[in-house]
Amino acid sequence: MKLATLKNGTRDGQLVVVSKDLTHYLSATGIASTLQEAMDNWAAVAPELVALAKSINSDSPVFNQSQAHSPLPRAYQWADGSAYVNHVELVRKARGVDMPDSFWTEPLMYQGGSDTFLAPTDNIFMPTTEWGIDMEGEIGIIVDDVPMGVSVEDAMQHIKLIMLVNDVSLRALIPAELGKGFGFFQSKPSSAFSPVAVTPDELGDAWRDGKVHLPLLVNYNDKAFGKANAGVDMTFNFAQLIAHAAKSRSLCAGTVIGSGTVSNKLDGGPGKPIAEGGVGFSCIAEIRTIETINNGKPSTAFMQFGDSVSIEMVDKEGASLFGCISQTVKKV
Repeated sequence: MKLATLKNGTRDGQLVVVSKDLTHYLSATGIASTLQEAMDNWAAVAPELVALAKSINSDSPVFNQSQAHSPLPRAYQWADGSAYVNHVELVRKARGVDMPDSFWTEPLMYQGGSDTFLAPTDNIFMPTTEWGIDMEGEIGIIVDDVPMGVSVEDAMQHIKLIMLVNDVSLRALIPAELGKGFGFFQSKPSSAFSPVAVTPDELGDAWRDGKVHLPLLVNYNDKAFGKANAGVDMTFNFAQLIAHAAKSRSLCAGTVIGSGTVSNKLDGGPGKPIAEGGVGFSCIAEIRTIETINNGKPSTAFMQFGDSVSIEMVDKEGASLFGCISQTVKKV
């Protein structure tokens, strides 16, 4: 099943079910008006939504991704992990900061702002490019109610929907914030999510072991920038991330958990650009780190006004699974 939220002039939009090929939709009015309402009553409404999805046909309204909000336009909680520890190690190296060994055994996670998610085709408005604007291509999940202390084994059953993420970061603001010892805030503005969120079964055998085993396709200014496989080099799977988040508190239905920037190693070491035979990168910070390692300084600039990014994932036949996040940086 594939779900989306259409913009309708309200904060939380209108929940719709979308056809597998992302061409048509039907309104879920009468079952659940919003995705949050559906998450609050998932066990009861999911079968009805599945039945509605099966009734979509060529006479159903046409699904226009530009009219879609992020599946959850706002959420009670957005917790972003760093499951690809290779990425964390590289970025910290660029900042001249050592990485504790514990990062390989216990997930890193921060609680981000969830009150103003961007729509997948919304512009990224910023007052200046001096803040080091960066995209971060990630995988995200939405859970139902998760009890405090849930085990990794039991956590898997709470994963109800999967989507893509652009976790926008302001790299120039991060060091000073982290230096205060109290975490991110100003350096993590609103994130955007894919037009469609899908149930795990929609991914077939690409969804296994709590990971999505498909390349995440990141284009930067209309050129292939990254195609790292989300199922490779993921140190902590989504069940482990859920269990970590729920160690000391329950998670309410509709909580969104991110994987962190998708990142692959190459022969056990740092990756390479696609043009050089690697799988590229899901954020600019990572290529800048590798440029610094190889050349003593970075040569790739962070995003400037007018720069664009798209993030997508396709199945084995090349069909889009989640729709496309497509955003341009604009001056506010």
